[in-house]
Amino acid sequence: MKILILCTGNSCRSQMAEAILQSLDNNIKVYSAGTEPSDRVHPMAVEVMEELGLDITGAEPKPVERFLGEEFDFVVTVCGGAKESCPAFTGRVKHRLHIGFEDPAEMTGTKEEVLAGFRRVRDEILRDFFAFFHRQVKQ
Repeated sequence: MKILILCTGNSCRSQMAEAILQSLDNNIKVYSAGTEPSDRVHPMAVEVMEELGLDITGAEPKPVERFLGEEFDFVVTVCGGAKESCPAFTGRVKHRLHIGFEDPAEMTGTKEEVLAGFRRVRDEILRDFFAFFHRQVKQ
């Protein structure tokens, strides 16, 4: 089973989803990429993932073009911008799916308020990708 999680910046949601989904089963191959990748993974994404015991400090945003020649069982988009770009993904894909989340990188407020937003989105990703894993992947 090979899964690509696609987002616009590949700095928050798709990175968190990749780590969460990979942690559920080492026998599947999970990748993430962005249609317009950021320069780095957001530090607050790293911080909230560490709270779950998942280390994404070595992760880096990757362009979707890196994966165009590959075949995937699933391409899962996690934000609206990538959902519109996903049909242009020319790699072979058995199933396309959209599981959308608010972009925590766009949140404003105090550091604690933004961190709370990252935690909320992380927990939504955990919930929804756990369900996806048990419905679609672990059959």
